Amino acid sequence: MKVINVAMVAHDNKKEEMIKWVKTHKETIKSFNLFGTGTTGRLIEEALGQPVHRFLSGPLGGDQQIGAAISEGKINMLIFFWDPLESLPHDPDIKALLRLAAVWNIPLACTVSSADLMIHSSLLKDENYEVKRPDYTNYTARQTPADK
Repeated sequence: MKVINVAMVAHDNKKEEMIKWVKTHKETIKSFNLFGTGTTGRLIEEALGQPVHRFLSGPLGGDQQIGAAISEGKINMLIFFWDPLESLPHDPDIKALLRLAAVWNIPLACTVSSADLMIHSSLLKDENYEVKRPDYTNYTARQTPADK
């Protein structure tokens, strides 16, 4: 079976929803390697009795740590229950994390419904399915005015 590394993040107003969600899907989630930001990771670990690799709290750099792990190909999926109605001081970090999920083409769920659909996809069980990481060779090799 292929390894599925899932990062899980939830803002304060969404942590209860995240814990309820992980308990509901405990049997499916137990096959994943879990990663999480500070408190969310601790709460998931307690709820499931399953180890969670914990990064720092989001506002203290955890969102950026997860973004770096995505960029390095260490995270396969992101479940991020973020609160769209609350302005947070680390909004730039949140946007950067969501952007990196899109840049590296990893599955991203931001709601219970999208998380349900994502973890119950038949593609998770398909050994031949691979998330295709974009090839940014042309971008990294591009000429800039400083090259001229």
